Amino acid sequence: MGAVSNRAFWAHWIQWRSRFNSSRAFQTHGGCCCSRTASDYGMKLPILRSNAEDQILYQTERYNEETFGYEVPIKEEGDYVLVLKFAEVYFAQSQQKVFDVRLNGHVVVKDLDIFDRVGHSTAHDEIIPMSIKKGKLSVQGEVSTFTGKLHIEFVKGYYDNPKICALYILQGTVEDVPKLQPHPGLEKKEEEDDEDDYDDGSSVKKQANKNRVQSGPRTPNPYASDNSSLMFPILVAFGVFIPTLFCLCRL
Repeated sequence: MGAVSNRAFWAHWIQWRSRFNSSRAFQTHGGCCCSRTASDYGMKLPILRSNAEDQILYQTERYNEETFGYEVPIKEEGDYVLVLKFAEVYFAQSQQKVFDVRLNGHVVVKDLDIFDRVGHSTAHDEIIPMSIKKGKLSVQGEVSTFTGKLHIEFVKGYYDNPKICALYILQGTVEDVPKLQPHPGLEKKEEEDDEDDYDDGSSVKKQANKNRVQSGPRTPNPYASDNSSLMFPILVAFGVFIPTLFCLCRL
């Protein structure tokens, strides 16, 4: 499947979202099924990084006080991308809402703190490529048996309730997924993270050089027996002493 235009893509998405809102979620806690709570609290907020026509996707959400999720049937084998859309519209600091996301038992998003990632009222997408072939699901280097359905779970953590603003599954690759608008503050943070990674890499390189065993005999230090550096202060002292002594003798 090739890349799709935003207009055609979201026309299909709006139709799917109506089924998303009216569908039943499964709750893994206790093995029972229950509905999750809808919220439009973010409707009064403009969402950064999002186009005008996509605002509602991030302004509305579903959440639950326990782990919940959705089942999505997949009939064809191939490459797919799961896109999860989030925006923090309530909390104004990190460590207030933190949760995991599982896909058929695989933890594909760990300790998601939306505010910590992008800040308040800012769109954030989690993009998860996967492959379904020969009855196997491959995602993030892990493989499991696939029985025809994707189970997408939002796992209750220690901080508040798990939630989801919108989600879709696209047959294709990551390059086919429409991208969010750039976020200057986020780009700066990513650059700082890259610099930290570079520094860490330099430290590792220095440690590796320190621990590396050189082959062959040690090369003699050509300056080991050179005493010229010791003679220089003596020569300077004589250069100062002789003119001083000459001047004293003339007095």
